[in-house]
Formats: sequence, C-alpha cells, structure tokens
Amino acid sequence: MRTHNQRDAPGLRDSPSEVNGKGTSGPEPNKRRGIRGKIINALSPISVGKAKIKHKKKNEEREESKPITVDQIRELIHEKKLFEAGQHLLMMEKASYAEQSKEGKGAARSEIEAAYGLLKQEALRVIKTSVRMAPVNPELLQNTVRAIAEQVKEDKTAALEKANVLSVRPRLWKEAWKEMIQESVTERMQVPPFDGVEGLSATAHSFLHMGKAMKDDLITVVQHIKPHYPNDFRVCCVYAECYYQCFSSQLEGIAQFELGSGDNALLLTWVQNIYPNEIKKHRVLEKELEEANLGTLLPLKQIKHLEETYLINELESLKRCLARCLQMEVTRWTQGREPEKLDGHFHSELSIDAIQAVYGGQKRAKDITPDLGKQIAPLLLVELLTFLQSYKKELERFLKDNKQRQHFEATVIANINNCLSFRTHTEENTMPGQNAVKHQISVVLHEIQNAGFEVLLQGLFQELQALFKKFTQKTWLSCSSIMNEIIGCASNHMATLRTLKEPFRQAIVEKIHLHLVREHIARLVKKKVSLRSAEQQGQLSQVIQTNAATLHAFCTENGSNARWLEPVLPRLAEIIRLQHTDAIMVEVGGLASQYPDISKKHLAAILYFKGNLSTSETRGILSVLDIHLSATLPPTSLFSDIKLS
Repeated sequence: MRTHNQRDAPGLRDSPSEVNGKGTSGPEPNKRRGIRGKIINALSPISVGKAKIKHKKKNEEREESKPITVDQIRELIHEKKLFEAGQHLLMMEKASYAEQSKEGKGAARSEIEAAYGLLKQEALRVIKTSVRMAPVNPELLQNTVRAIAEQVKEDKTAALEKANVLSVRPRLWKEAWKEMIQESVTERMQVPPFDGVEGLSATAHSFLHMGKAMKDDLITVVQHIKPHYPNDFRVCCVYAECYYQCFSSQLEGIAQFELGSGDNALLLTWVQNIYPNEIKKHRVLEKELEEANLGTLLPLKQIKHLEETYLINELESLKRCLARCLQMEVTRWTQGREPEKLDGHFHSELSIDAIQAVYGGQKRAKDITPDLGKQIAPLLLVELLTFLQSYKKELERFLKDNKQRQHFEATVIANINNCLSFRTHTEENTMPGQNAVKHQISVVLHEIQNAGFEVLLQGLFQELQALFKKFTQKTWLSCSSIMNEIIGCASNHMATLRTLKEPFRQAIVEKIHLHLVREHIARLVKKKVSLRSAEQQGQLSQVIQTNAATLHAFCTENGSNARWLEPVLPRLAEIIRLQHTDAIMVEVGGLASQYPDISKKHLAAILYFKGNLSTSETRGILSVLDIHLSATLPPTSLFSDIKLS
C-alpha cells in the first residue's frame, strides 16, 4: 500500500508529459515546483530575453553584412533620401570599378549608372523647385544639397587621383545644378498672361512681375536656401546672376521697341531706381549682391537714349498741362464770379496748379535719379517762363477788354497774388547757371504785377488829380479841407487793396505814396504864386510841412515803407521859408544829394515863390545843382516824372 507521501512522490519530479510539454493537465510547461523550481522559474525570463536579444543582434549583423541592392537604392531615391542613396551608390560604384577585370560586372555597372541617372534626375527636380519648396520643406533641400555636394566632392577627389580616375568621372553635377537653377529662374521670371485688371499696360505688367519675382526670390535664397549650401557653391551669386541675366535680357528686348511715355518712364525707373536701390541695396540682399558684382540692367548708351526720350516726353506733357491750366483760368475770368478768398486775400488756383505741374516733373525725374533731376531742372524753368509769357498776354487782353465786368478788380488782385507763388518757386528752384532765365521770369512777373497795379490805381489817380487841381493861388494858404478830401479819397480805395498779399499791398501803397508826393510837388511848381514877404513864405512853408506830415502819416499807417519820400516836401518847404541865400544853398545841396533827378527848372519853379530874391541870388542858388554831389540814388525817379509847362 502506498502511503500518503508515496502518493505525492510523483510530484517531486517531472512526468514525461510534463517534460515534453504534453498532456492535458498538470502544471504549466517549464513551470517548476518547490523552492528550487520557483528560483529557476523566476530567473528563466531573463535568460530567455537575453537569448532573444542576442539572436536579434546576430540577425541584424547578418542583414548588415548583406550588400545593399540597386533596387533598395532606387527605393531610397523614391523616398527622397537622396544623400543616403548617393552614399550607397558611391560605395557600389567604387566596388564595381575595383573589380573591372572580373566577368559579369558590365551589367552591374549599367545598373549603377541607371541609378545615378535616377538620383540626378530627382536631385535636379528638387533644385528646380527650391525657391518654392525651401521655406516649407528645408529637410528635403538639405538632403538634396548634401547629395549633390558629395558628388561634386567625389569629382574633385577623382581629378586629384589621376592614375585611378574612373571613366565616369567627372559627373559634372555642379554644372547641371547651375543649368537647372537657370531653367528654374527662367520659368519663374516668365510673365503670366496679361488681363489688364491691374490698370497697367502690358509692359508695366511685365516689369512689375519680373522685378517682384527677382526681389522676392533672392530674399528667399538668402534666408532659406543659402544656409543649406557649402560656401564654395556661392549659391546666392549663382541665383543673382541668373535673375540678373534674365531680367536684363528681357528689358533690353523691350527697350528696342518705341515705348509710350508712361512705359518709357517706368522702364527708366526700374533700371535707374528700383533695381539699384530696392533690389541691390535691399537690407537682406545688399551684402550678397555686392559679391555677385551685378551690372546695370541696360547698357549705358541705351540708358542715355531712354533719358533723352524721357525728358522730351516730360516737357511735352508739362506744356500741355500748363496750357490747360491757363485756359481754365481764362474761362474763370469771364464767368463773372468773384474769386475765392484764402486768409482774407483773393485767391486763384492757377499758380497752385501750374507750380504743382512743374514740381511734379521735377520730382518724377529726381525720383528716378538725382542726375536726371538736375538735367530737367533748367528745362522746366524755361517752360515756366514760356507759360508766364503766355499768361501775361492773356491777362493783358483781359485787363484791356473787361474793365466793366463784375468783380473785375477782385480778379485782377487774385492774379497779382499769383505772382508771389511763382516768384517763390523760382527763387527756391533756380540752380546755378540759370540766372538769365530767372531774371526773365522776374521781369515777366513784375510786368504782370505792374499791369495789375496800373488798372487798380487808374480810377484813384484820376480822382486825386481832380482834387489836387484845387490847389490854386487862392487856396494854397487855406487848403486843409482839400487835403482832407485827398486823404479820404485814397482811404476809400484801401479796403479793396487789403485783399492783396504782402509784399504787393505794401508795394501798391508805396505807389500811392509816391503819387501823392509827386502830385503835391507838381502843384507847387506851376509858378502861379510869387510871395514877396517872408511872412507869406513862412505861412506857405508851414502849409507844406503840415501836408507832408499828413501824407506821410496816412501812407505809413497803411503799410508804406517808402521813407525815402519823407524829406522831400519838408526840404522844399524849408527852401521857401529860409531868407538867407547861403542857408538856401545848403538846403538845395541837401535836396539834390537825396533827389539827384531834380533839375534847374524844378528848382527855379520852387524859387518862384520867393519873390524877394534877386536874379543873381536865384542864379547862385541854381548853380548848386552844377556841383556833382555824392548821392544815394532813390528806388525810383521823382522829379524827372514831373512835367513842367
């Protein structure tokens, strides 16, 4: 009989089915019971894992020891792993040509060359799309550039090892790379179909597309393509030269045709301004393009021809524009409407429009190049002179035929005010060597101003002449009321004159000032009164002094700065008052030094008042004028315009 322990005995060792892993019941396979079994079971997974790792490494070593096949290289190429594919091909190429003498290698070499062809084709396809692709897939560009650089390096190595040069070297991938860049640039510079939607001409559309493509693409090259290339590729220079050659040849072809004025100006702008300033000197591109040493987009001779055509077109355009401005102004004169006021002064748009047209021509040329701005400046000034001469003729015709038209005086004042803008523009924009034209413009403007003054003062002077005639032999000593009428008449005209701009208002008031003084003198020299007593002469002298003070105060209060007129009436009054011949001669000498155009006839007419002078005394006083005294010439004549009967 089995004891209990004997029944359990089989459990102490493995049954056949358990050892072989067979059976339908019992413990799990490889599981051991007991302390020893538990220890073995606990350690067995580690042992199994180590065995698996060792087995895996052996498999990998076996895989690595196997040479890569051409098909696998093709797969790498299709996966865009071009650098890795190129490395494998280089090893395969060297191994193949090292065994040239062995049979059966010809087929292997042809497969290698076919794989090289596929690799090169795929690499150049990436290069062709570099500008578009580099910002979004830099890894692909980097991998491709490494593949190309490896082939270029291998060509150099083969060239140094002349004895062992492979028959397939050099493969000239760098040359193919340059050609592909040129092809890529040509495609990107190709102008898309023109639909006219942008409001540009077809030529302008071409300039805009090519210029923008060149600038934007070169910035992409510097920022996204250059970092992936070795320095010896000079990738920025290669791209820059390709874009330059493409742009230059296109522009040269366009320049052969007869361009319209707008396209001519735009072509010149691209060649002389946008290309050198916004592309070559762009902050991102400047350093790179200096190394490329790019030239001008067009030959110098062609640029000079474009500039000559540009100047002709600009002047013709300006001439037409100024003619339109003048015609519009003449039309406004005849419409009977009061001119607008600006800051209290009658205003005309003519000077603004004309000067803007001239300034625009100057600015457009200067914006192309400062030199072109210098070339056009004297030509524009001549055109302005021609325009002002036409303006003067039209204004003179208007002044002659339209005196009765409503708002006539306001229109005249507006045109006088125009002269200030024209004069200021001329002063500020005249270059050295243009003084003759500047002087001619000044003369024309002065004539326009004076023509306007003459019309504005004509009515006033006629009224004043009638009032001054009231100074007679009977009224000289009691003429205060007449002087009040004269001042009142002049004052009535001042309101209108206030709408003149300075310095015209001052200038016209000074004309009134001169006229008042001259008319006063003219009445004195009529030789109607001979006063024999010193008392009468003193009274007349006082009247003249009072009138002089009244006239001077009125004129200066209204803006006259003609201080040179202030002494003349008081000096004449003093000559009439003085009784000693020597004192009179001293006063006459002072008068003659200030007003050298006084004649003996004028002085004799003044001395006529002094009825107590002898003939010899009069002759002695008149002889003072024979002495050539040093004199400061006044701004204008005074006595020479006073006619004697």
